[in-house]
Amino acid sequence: MSGSGRPRIGLSTSSVYPESTAHGFAWAAEVGYEAVEVMVGIDALSQQTNAILQLIDHHQLPVSAIHSPCLLFTQRVWGLEPWGKLERSAEMAKAVGAEVVVVHPPFRWQRDYARDFVNGIAALEESTGIAFAVENMYPWRASAKRHLEMYLPSWDPSDEDYANTTIDLSHAAIAHADPIAMAKRLGPRLRHIHLTDGSGSPKDEHLVPGRGAMGAGSFLRHLVATGFSGEVVLEINTRRCTTREEREADLRASLDFAREHLTPQVTDATTDVEVGAEARESGAGS
Repeated sequence: MSGSGRPRIGLSTSSVYPESTAHGFAWAAEVGYEAVEVMVGIDALSQQTNAILQLIDHHQLPVSAIHSPCLLFTQRVWGLEPWGKLERSAEMAKAVGAEVVVVHPPFRWQRDYARDFVNGIAALEESTGIAFAVENMYPWRASAKRHLEMYLPSWDPSDEDYANTTIDLSHAAIAHADPIAMAKRLGPRLRHIHLTDGSGSPKDEHLVPGRGAMGAGSFLRHLVATGFSGEVVLEINTRRCTTREEREADLRASLDFAREHLTPQVTDATTDVEVGAEARESGAGS
């Protein structure tokens, strides 16, 4: 939790891609984020614990989570053995002071890995003391009527008995899943949030929250109302930004949105504050 009584708001280093992990820390410090989630990827700095420790010290920003290298384009990072990747992710998390490793469920073709994934995650949590927050994914949609189930045992973490989970709003948008309903199913097992947005298209858009159709503000207010005490991390796509000013504007807008909707508000009988917040959110997404 932050000093204001709301969840701490962090920035994923993936939000500034194709800029580096070092740029991610610099942006987070400049804009005013309270923590950083490190996406372990093809950037060599992201794979080196000593480099992350130096960035923490230089920018005086903590690392809230390590995102393990489980994306399609990071399949060869830290080798090809998936359990080994998770063990290295936990080692890095411990070394840098993070309590969470974010992990995706296995791809369908990773059958050996998927076969005992749920029990394996539980065993890793017990042996390492690190929370492995399994993230919601989505069916791969070729059209409105055709889709492929590409994750095992399920793209929806609420289908399984994980102790710790992550909700990503962009992924929920692709799956046409209600994130508040998913949060209710997960209850106290919801540990981590990737705050972003999506329109519901088959693309993983990672929009600035409030610019999509997922009701991001209502989702955050639900977290506040239910006493969520985990981490909220902005994971947006700024690759289309053509100037530094555009990227900064998106990073600031995302942080402002999170602060507004995560800060507990006192409402009177007329609920003017809640109505005003709904109106602002509706206007931002139009």
